[in-house]
Amino acid sequence: MLKAGIVGLPNVGKSTLFNAVTRTRKAVAANYPFCTIDPNVGIVTVPDARLEVLRKIAKTSVIIPAAVEFVDIAGLVKGAAQGEGLGNKFLTHIREVDAIVQVVRCFEDADIHHVAGAIDPVRDIETIITELVLADLETVKKRREKGAKDAKRGDKAAIAEAEVLAKLEPHLDQGKPALTVELTPEEKVLAKSFYLLTDKPTILAANVKEGDLATADTNPYVAKVREWAAAHIACETVVISAQIESDLVDLTPEEAQEFLSALGVSESGIGALIRGTYHLLGLRTYFTAGEKEVRAWTIHAGDTAPQAAGVIHSDFERGFIKAETVAYDALVKCGSVAAAREKGLYRMEGKEYVVADGDVLLFKFNV
Repeated sequence: MLKAGIVGLPNVGKSTLFNAVTRTRKAVAANYPFCTIDPNVGIVTVPDARLEVLRKIAKTSVIIPAAVEFVDIAGLVKGAAQGEGLGNKFLTHIREVDAIVQVVRCFEDADIHHVAGAIDPVRDIETIITELVLADLETVKKRREKGAKDAKRGDKAAIAEAEVLAKLEPHLDQGKPALTVELTPEEKVLAKSFYLLTDKPTILAANVKEGDLATADTNPYVAKVREWAAAHIACETVVISAQIESDLVDLTPEEAQEFLSALGVSESGIGALIRGTYHLLGLRTYFTAGEKEVRAWTIHAGDTAPQAAGVIHSDFERGFIKAETVAYDALVKCGSVAAAREKGLYRMEGKEYVVADGDVLLFKFNV
């Protein structure tokens, strides 16, 4: 299962957010730096309104959602690349995840200490990015030195790697993350093998106070985060209130909805964050639906029908014959598989078919 790491400066709401997305109290959330040392790990279900619609069509009482893994990583401080704070330990934990959720504090609160002494979300983002860039720059320099002899001898693989590293080093030296360097598709594949911290897909979580969630679009801190993200790394910014999410953990769905309505919002920011992270990881969902259960299955964008079948069981992929397929929107419009079949919307797809997000599939196989 792919992992998303929750990162940020100390006391920005990371552990509170982790507890909210995992619906647990696993992470210690305290008003002092480094209350998290060893990472907390939790499996998070992906909110998907389509499951309930399919449940009604299939006439079943069982729903099984997709899931993704979140990791709560200790707060980073300026100088981490040189060992400050938890330094290399922190950076190692980030290296082990597949995507980064950077939590940025967008609220004032005299009772919650900020390591820099004042609230400035752009400065905080840049502090994180700078430390990760410095660590990557060291990695790239060492790799260039290590492969120099092989490249001089004419080793084709070493030469190709050296060319990519030569593009990355000056880019990182300017303080820019690796994911923004211009590379060909082939070079990007090579760059992935370097496991650079700033090459990981990123989403920003702008953490606002409870009373500010409904008016987040007019929050000047949130506006600055969105502007920075669009200009520098072209990533998504999701507004959340970690404290609200923490309060919702112990409520029933009905109580939670009443609570949110009283605050003037219809949906919690956590759902959008989880869905955004899921897609950030390059993950997509297809469904199986029957009287036994409706289930969301996780695949990678671009997976073919046999690969999707293999998620259920390796035998399904090995003995794949065909996939009976109907798009979610088409099935909902028709109201049943039988009606979709009558209208010619229920298709038979072969081994080359690339599964689309929301497809409802039934596999035929023989082993």
